[in-house]
Amino acid sequence: MSKRENYISWDEYFMGVALLSGKRSKDPSTQVGACIVNTQNKIVGVGYNGLPIGISDDEFPWQKQGSFLETKYPYVCHAELNAILNNIGISLHGCKIYTALFPCNECTKAIIQSGIGEVIYLSDKYATQDSFVASKKMLEKAGIAMRKMEAQQKHIALSFEEGDV
Repeated sequence: MSKRENYISWDEYFMGVALLSGKRSKDPSTQVGACIVNTQNKIVGVGYNGLPIGISDDEFPWQKQGSFLETKYPYVCHAELNAILNNIGISLHGCKIYTALFPCNECTKAIIQSGIGEVIYLSDKYATQDSFVASKKMLEKAGIAMRKMEAQQKHIALSFEEGDV
């Protein structure tokens, strides 16, 4: 018997962890996850978009439209920032961050400051918005690699059924 051939790649594995992490988000419109990996392919940080620790998800708005203070934007921490803040307490120098969406300018600043060396993303759907144009400009100037992940496997199903293990 030979080894299984259709196993997922490292990129698919770590992006899968990022996507699964995003499922923890309470945001009704956008669930984003991020996963930070060191040079030995060990996960050293994971995060998703949500309110800061200790702030009730029920007491703050989740709207995208309206006056600034009545929207989610001043309150929500993005997945990339949470992954950096949730790291296991080691230097992130040279690590890779896998994120479902290309990072905004604020998360990009944290990525650069933390020493992360590569950004791997699944979607760049906001590429023309100023904050994302600024992100690319900063990452390029900082010498941080960016690449859109091209998955060989388009769908991966998870089952929590005992008989499926």
